[in-house]
Amino acid sequence: MAGEDAARTRALAVLRIRSTALAVALLPAAFAVVLLVAGATGRIGGGGWDALRWAVLGGALAVLVLAGGVAAVIVRARPAVSPTVPVAESSAPELYRMVRDLAGRLQVPAPSAIALTPDCDSWLEDRSHQRHRTGRAGRRLARRAPQAPVLVIGSPFMWWMRVAELRALLAPVVAGTGPSADPDIAAARRFVRGLDAAVAVSAQGAAVPGGRGGLTRMVRRPALAFIGWVARLLLRGCRAHIAEMERAVAAAASERAQAVDYGLRIVAQEQVGLAYAGWDRLLTRVALPAWRMGRWPSRLDAGVVSALTELSRRDRLAEGFESRLGERPACDLLEEPGTIDEAASLLAARLFHGVPSRPAIGWSPVAWEAYPEEVVDRIWRSDAARLHRVLDELSPPAGVPDGAGIGEGHGPAKATLARVLDRLSQGGSEELAARISVLQAREEREQAQAETLVGPTVPTAAVGPEGDPATPVYQLLPPRTGRELLTDHVTAMVCCAAVDTAGAAPGLDWLDGPALLVGGTPRSDLSWPVLRLVENGDAAPLRSWLNAVGVRLEKPVRLV
Repeated sequence: MAGEDAARTRALAVLRIRSTALAVALLPAAFAVVLLVAGATGRIGGGGWDALRWAVLGGALAVLVLAGGVAAVIVRARPAVSPTVPVAESSAPELYRMVRDLAGRLQVPAPSAIALTPDCDSWLEDRSHQRHRTGRAGRRLARRAPQAPVLVIGSPFMWWMRVAELRALLAPVVAGTGPSADPDIAAARRFVRGLDAAVAVSAQGAAVPGGRGGLTRMVRRPALAFIGWVARLLLRGCRAHIAEMERAVAAAASERAQAVDYGLRIVAQEQVGLAYAGWDRLLTRVALPAWRMGRWPSRLDAGVVSALTELSRRDRLAEGFESRLGERPACDLLEEPGTIDEAASLLAARLFHGVPSRPAIGWSPVAWEAYPEEVVDRIWRSDAARLHRVLDELSPPAGVPDGAGIGEGHGPAKATLARVLDRLSQGGSEELAARISVLQAREEREQAQAETLVGPTVPTAAVGPEGDPATPVYQLLPPRTGRELLTDHVTAMVCCAAVDTAGAAPGLDWLDGPALLVGGTPRSDLSWPVLRLVENGDAAPLRSWLNAVGVRLEKPVRLV
């Protein structure tokens, strides 16, 4: 195929750069050998030639040592591996059979394994580096025959897409295993991955303070800096060729996959856009509030079906998509979809928010049916308590010295909505917002410190094959401003008062997150009255809303 030929041409260009670098490293040694042979045969001699011969020999040895060090780091450095949830063949035999049948129809090698990622994307990932294999036998096998790449599938696709749609979507991805089996393309990719890993090693080593001794640090840091400089130089030379190679590989895979489910793939691509929209709303509006309070929804992928069904019901462009739910979902190809969903949900919390690698105090899963009571209500109560704590700092109750009792329990007479409305009607929202921001940041720091005091419990299935620590990789939303935090806290206080005095209830909207249910119906008209109060100090619209719902302003609310 033309695409594979173009990819192979670019791979050979990358390998020529590798060969050129090797030749440059060996050139002083070759010159030294010539001088030594000439001296031994008597063709050259004398004091000047002897000095030159030994100088060249010393320089050649130094270059060989440096080149050997650089090559050792490039070969032994561990390339980055995406955190995924591995799916063993025993836990998804039907999925493996479908992928192998697809590879057979495409006449390409089947992927070596399958893994899931909590994102709306799918790709092939090479994990054949010898340091990813264990034992000498594994390394010998890696040298004899290159391992096929791992197929990584977006977990939302498994729950939202039907089996036929998933098959059509994966066809061009699986087709990419063909070029991966080409020795030249595989060698070029290994070389570039090694350079990337070497740059990462040099950067990490230079950033780590301390060391075994002053002399070690004096030698290690310049050596790592030199290795990083060489690796970056080679990467710059390879960048254009490797980019063109990957484009040619993608074009060849797409061309090869046209013969398999081409018409259905157009429908599957439409589902990708819908899945991405619903998944983004579910993460930012539903999962993120739970993560911020130390709870993680344990069935995110099952929740995306509800979110996308609701989205298809609201969006005219998605009409007819709900009828697809009668067909067999792709998650039926898994033996235990609930277990896989739980592992993917915890990995999503780690990637998008940053759960502790140790079992944090209060960190626990939450089921969807318990979400309104255990997440929504607790968020509202915590925010309302924080708001009244700040009000106590600014204007302590009569008979209480300024600053006394801060952080202690609040009497029920103080936690009233009337007090909040009166205070905001007087202006000075900026000071309230600033104090709430400081207080919340302090509480988050204290929680983070408490999380480091206990031992590990995060399931190994959710930390990826490298076992790297649980740190946030992506930032779903920018940090909230003080004004946004104040608005959230006032809204939470209103919702608490509605629940305690007007018979309302916490609820869950699959696309908008925490919701206030009045008479079993979500009320989405609370945002503007609250904004009017926070922005302009005008409480009239909110008082009208509260009167219509039947909220009693003077009655104390329950705080956490």
